[in-house]
Amino acid sequence: DYALIGEIMLYSMGFVDARSLSAKIVAVYRLCSEQLSSQHHYDYGMRAVKSVLTAAGNLKLSYPKEDESVLMLRAINDVNLPKFLAHDLPLFEGITSDLFPGVVLPKPDYDNLTDALCD
Repeated sequence: DYALIGEIMLYSMGFVDARSLSAKIVAVYRLCSEQLSSQHHYDYGMRAVKSVLTAAGNLKLSYPKEDESVLMLRAINDVNLPKFLAHDLPLFEGITSDLFPGVVLPKPDYDNLTDALCD
């Protein structure tokens, strides 16, 4: 069961709300498989779940005081948005906004990147 595996991994990474967050990961991929277009490069299996869990764990290490729902939504977006086609993006954003109501992601800080590019 993907949710149970995700829950255990999230607990091991220090997430307190691991049970509901792992259920949300599974729900995201279930809804994506039902609603998004069928593309060869779309993956909704354990590999995708593991990628989100790894990304969430890395974010938790970098931002230990941040709200866990924000970290999970950021991980889900970071892993999935690059692979989706343009016409699937609004559907995906609808799925994530339904599963993470009221969660607003902070604007990314690109100051270090911009400074490095200017040098």
